[in-house]
Amino acid sequence: MMKKSKLLLLLSLALTATTPTLAQSSGKPVRIVVTFAPGGPVDTMARTIADPLAKALGRTVIVDNKPGANGAIGANDVLRSDADGSVMWLTSVGAAAINQAIYPKLSYNMQKDFAPVSLVANNVELFVVNANSPAKDAAEFVATAKTKKDSQPIASSGKGSIPHLALLQLQQAAGVDLLHVPYNGMAPALTNVLGGQVAGVFADVPAVMGYVKSGKLKALGIASKTRHPLLPDVKTFEEQGFKAVDTNNWYALFVSSKTPPETIKSLNQAVRQAVADPAASARITESGAEPKSSSPEEMGALLKADADKWTKLIKSRNITGDE
Repeated sequence: MMKKSKLLLLLSLALTATTPTLAQSSGKPVRIVVTFAPGGPVDTMARTIADPLAKALGRTVIVDNKPGANGAIGANDVLRSDADGSVMWLTSVGAAAINQAIYPKLSYNMQKDFAPVSLVANNVELFVVNANSPAKDAAEFVATAKTKKDSQPIASSGKGSIPHLALLQLQQAAGVDLLHVPYNGMAPALTNVLGGQVAGVFADVPAVMGYVKSGKLKALGIASKTRHPLLPDVKTFEEQGFKAVDTNNWYALFVSSKTPPETIKSLNQAVRQAVADPAASARITESGAEPKSSSPEEMGALLKADADKWTKLIKSRNITGDE
């Protein structure tokens, strides 16, 4: 009888040891803070993974939109919350790896104040132009731009945004000076490309794929090492003779750096399950993005590498948020 009781006790301890730490904490809902307005790509990504993440965690998951102040409002909300894994920040490469270089007075430091949980998805930038453009590819577009200075104004979703930085990469690779026209977001930029007020724009594939498929926009190049599986006829910039035009706009989840490592590990396991969920994965893929998870360590290395990469480019062009 004593041996049986001892065996049951050991089994109980073993089960307790393997139960995710997060599940042992309170059953309060998990909030995914999104520092963009509802309906945008980051918000859509958060809502895509919310249900499978809730199933993996065994807890309710709420998407909480807190836009404004270049992500600082939402970021500070996460930092003020309990560091118990119940509040995560889903953000893009811009707020995580770029803003610090453009806005040195930000109220948070990404690499000191936050800890990575996992990568969620990756986007690449597609260079699109008005459907009436005579250029068949980026090489033809650049050749025309070199002969007609400022005749090919290029929009972006804002100064220092990934579309702007992709444009700078193209200018460096092609040795061409293109007029940059920053907008307050991708929606107005696309409106003016469609209307012919500006010649083109770099944008995440999900934002413009529908326009390309319908013939309303023409895709001239993909800023990636390989062609996009949903747009196989669009050449990479490297295929067209322009090296180092390679721009990834990833989405990832972060928590306060005060969060216990075992809690981050539990969250990481749940996020990996959510991203691998067949329905969520299919929805992300069909949008034109790539579902992709990672370990916290891998995400940390990616954050540092991209922060170094983009800071170098931003400093070389003297881009600041005060211009």
